[in-house]
Amino acid sequence: MTIFKTIMAELESAIAHIDSQVNIEKVTVEPPRDPSHGDLSTNAAMVLAKTLGMNPRELAGKLIEQLQGSENIESLEIAGPGFINMRLTGKAYFTDIKQCLKDGIEYGALNIGKGEKVNVEYVSVNPTGPMHAGHVRGAVIGDTLCNLLEKAGYDVAREYYFNDAGTQVDVLARTAHLRYREALGEDIGEIPEGLYPGDYLKEVGQAIVERDGEKWLNKEEAEWLVPIRTFAVDHMMTMIRQDLSLINIEHTVFTNERDIVENGTLEKAFNTLDDLGLIYTGTLPPPRGKEMTDWEPVPLTLFRSSHFGDDQDRPLKKRDGTWAYIMPDIGYHYDKIKRGFTLMINLLGKDHGGYEERIGPTVAAFSKEKAKLKVIYNGMVKVLKDGVAVKFSKRSGNIITLREMVEEVGADAIRFFMMGRTPDSELEFDYSKVQEASKDNPVFYVQYAHARCCSVLRHGTEMFSEKELTDDALAKVDLSLLGEAEKEMIRVLVNWPRIVEQAATAFEPHRIAFYVQEVASAFNGWWSKGRGDATLRFLIEDNKPLTLARLALVRATAITLASALDVMGVKAVEEMRSDALEEEENNAANG
Repeated sequence: MTIFKTIMAELESAIAHIDSQVNIEKVTVEPPRDPSHGDLSTNAAMVLAKTLGMNPRELAGKLIEQLQGSENIESLEIAGPGFINMRLTGKAYFTDIKQCLKDGIEYGALNIGKGEKVNVEYVSVNPTGPMHAGHVRGAVIGDTLCNLLEKAGYDVAREYYFNDAGTQVDVLARTAHLRYREALGEDIGEIPEGLYPGDYLKEVGQAIVERDGEKWLNKEEAEWLVPIRTFAVDHMMTMIRQDLSLINIEHTVFTNERDIVENGTLEKAFNTLDDLGLIYTGTLPPPRGKEMTDWEPVPLTLFRSSHFGDDQDRPLKKRDGTWAYIMPDIGYHYDKIKRGFTLMINLLGKDHGGYEERIGPTVAAFSKEKAKLKVIYNGMVKVLKDGVAVKFSKRSGNIITLREMVEEVGADAIRFFMMGRTPDSELEFDYSKVQEASKDNPVFYVQYAHARCCSVLRHGTEMFSEKELTDDALAKVDLSLLGEAEKEMIRVLVNWPRIVEQAATAFEPHRIAFYVQEVASAFNGWWSKGRGDATLRFLIEDNKPLTLARLALVRATAITLASALDVMGVKAVEEMRSDALEEEENNAANG
């Protein structure tokens, strides 16, 4: 049990002593924004005072009386209108540090998900070209979210859903056929407008020649469209999988729209809604915000989505009786529910705004409101170099490919930087900045902090045997020897399980990127103190007990960084060097 859970349990006991029936759902225990106010703060008296018929400060006083005997709390004080600030004993924090050393990289793992089946659909790029910069952000956010939810105890399926039934794949087939003719020696000239211009389809054309020879030459489109389309889609999906593997993304499930449309899923989904009494024939009001003088209401087949929070009912069929554009997506989510998922999370571009509002009601209807859809929208990515937009590549036609980005800066930089802001905000990815060996480059700064931890521990072998520096041995050292210089480091580290819980509950994996930067900053600050004061150095030759305590904390820092970076899909590097950063910190330490 973490220190936050421990103190919360003690607070709940104190509240129950006053009133065992009061609802404590809104009560929180968390670090105050200003560390000078204490280690933890609770709003208990503020949110419960009215219900209990007391003044908040009066109730705070009664709660403090109940908490006074806690061995984990050093002091308590009432702040402002009724907040309770707490300062904890060293023992309270040390328990969590020892747990970190025992758990290793599993530190922070929780079971709040209790094995709930979650489907995360991300990337889902149509198979018409290679992965490019516009796709990467959603891919990284989605994959990190999967890692986070697994860390929190959910049973996660990583799904890729692609449209192989629309006009785009027919355009792909026609372009592939043109490249096929080119591979057979025909001068095709410029790629006609409306087809895909990138050189990447030359490989597809050549592959068709190697498989089929001249079989499709001089044949009518009706003969070659389907087989070449199937071949091209398979080839492009193989390319996309290979591209994703460059940044360590691997899906466990692939679903395509053509199967959903052709295997009767749309009919089953529609009939299910009809059997529930949620389908009717009716008319819709005119589109909002548009002047339509010639608009006339027409009878449509409608779904009662307004029963589930939508602002209006949705048509499921067009005027001619064919399926509305929304039906394949409805059928797809019907299929997910049939597969047993109770939570579905989709990663989409901001241009898909309103998707949750349109599809969410059908998820509620199919599952009798037992399943939920959550959509995370991600903003655009601008790729720059020294602040200037990067030119497009000839191979891809008019895009910057993921493969080119990895070759330029590596997978770690891409994964870290794509998590650097909230998903819905726009993001600038500057090649020059992500390769800087300085504290202004967050991925370098965080990996450097981990490498420093490893370096300190390697130097520790000069004073201690390997057996004395194992995690089990370090978990038994006397941490009470640590002082105020180490307290901030401890406070940050014990927050990791809480960060996992908060980020998983809110579906906000970017919080992990913010947290690892906080850990790196605290560690590098702790390191710098020893540059200016020899008594604060990690290794003190004439004080082995204190050195062991500090090495235990260094190891806990390395574990926490590795655990968080593992969720992000970023390597925890063990050896790095930066002369510029060393010089900068030396100057800071020496004033």
